[in-house]
Amino acid sequence: MRDIVYFDLETRHSAAEVGGWHNTADMRVSVGVTYSTASGKYTIYSEEMVDDLILQLRHADLVVGYNHEHFDYGVLQRYTMWNMIDITNNLDLCKDIEQRGGVRVKLDSVAAASIGSSKTAVGTQALKWWAEYVQTGNTDLLMDIARYCCFDVKVTRDVHWYGAEHGFIRYDDKKGGQVELPVDWKL
Repeated sequence: MRDIVYFDLETRHSAAEVGGWHNTADMRVSVGVTYSTASGKYTIYSEEMVDDLILQLRHADLVVGYNHEHFDYGVLQRYTMWNMIDITNNLDLCKDIEQRGGVRVKLDSVAAASIGSSKTAVGTQALKWWAEYVQTGNTDLLMDIARYCCFDVKVTRDVHWYGAEHGFIRYDDKKGGQVELPVDWKL
């Protein structure tokens, strides 16, 4: 069976805290999550487990994420000598949608219009949970980050599956309508 690995991560620091978006490696991993079609399981990774995360991504037949080639791999670059794009086979849904439709669209917009689902929070909430965890040591906050990240992975997976099955995805335009965009995604 082909192993498609869906992937997302959350960071410890915001772009503002590390001097801008060009310093993504300095944001550091708080939690990374994958879903593997071969195992049918989610895996949650802490920063201490990043080597295992990178290994899973390297061995996947396809890594699917949303803006993962630019952002998530930028964060992971701190932990490896390899260029993540060079050592993985990728489908970045955000990048593909932007190339096809000529506009950059948020995952939440695609998910709401295509599968009737949306994210459970915003990334800034995960940063707040991390900051509170650092202050209090309350490990329940790490679980909040992991749950949020798992749900983002699920939404990414479901959007990919929808596009592969139907040959298109939808997203909300900024005028109150929806755009239907053909895609040629495979499972």
